[in-house]
Amino acid sequence: MKLIYSSLIAATFACAGAAPASADDGVYNNSFRMGAEFVFYHTKSNDLTAPDLQNNGIVANFKADNLETLYVGYVRRICSNFSVELALGYPPLSKVEGRGSATVGSVPYAGQIISTARWLSPTVLFEYNFLSENAPLRPYIGAGVNYTAFYDRYSTAAGNAASGGPTRISLTSSVGPAATAGLSWHISGHWHAYASYSISQVDTDIKTDTAGVERRARLHFGPQVVVISGGYSF
Repeated sequence: MKLIYSSLIAATFACAGAAPASADDGVYNNSFRMGAEFVFYHTKSNDLTAPDLQNNGIVANFKADNLETLYVGYVRRICSNFSVELALGYPPLSKVEGRGSATVGSVPYAGQIISTARWLSPTVLFEYNFLSENAPLRPYIGAGVNYTAFYDRYSTAAGNAASGGPTRISLTSSVGPAATAGLSWHISGHWHAYASYSISQVDTDIKTDTAGVERRARLHFGPQVVVISGGYSF
């Protein structure tokens, strides 16, 4: 959060006294973007903790599968070099794969899709844009904050079998830092194309409940996201 406040202060001072944007000059204050978002998870998790697992020498861990989803973003120009982006995406279905012990009892575990969940993950980024606003290509960098909330959390048939019955899953929400680097290309008039690479930090506590038997773990995602999008400025 300190980084965000520092960025806001820097942008305020940098923009103080700057001339307002003029559409006649081909400079616009607002931009909507839409495209494809490719999410590459880097999952770290401690083992699920519960007496029925540890006492039987069972190691139960997780890995999230990579995925693709729709990207939608709104960018507001602050001044010639600074802007703020609200990045969203269509809530994707994330699949969680079991890893650790090959079986839980006689039930296959490692490599099985044991649960699914959808997540909503808005990110606010304060960005610095290099070069002139009239340059056809402009690289940019940014930093900000990510909020992630999970919903539609379900244990699969394989997950229920490994857990010993129908299982409820809960995942806590996460707030963490985010950063981005990208390149914008002015195609013509109001239209632009963009490519960016972003990384954020997501930490959540997972709890499963199977007929009153609770198991817990701490799950860390370091999602790396590649976005290819087009935008309309006005």
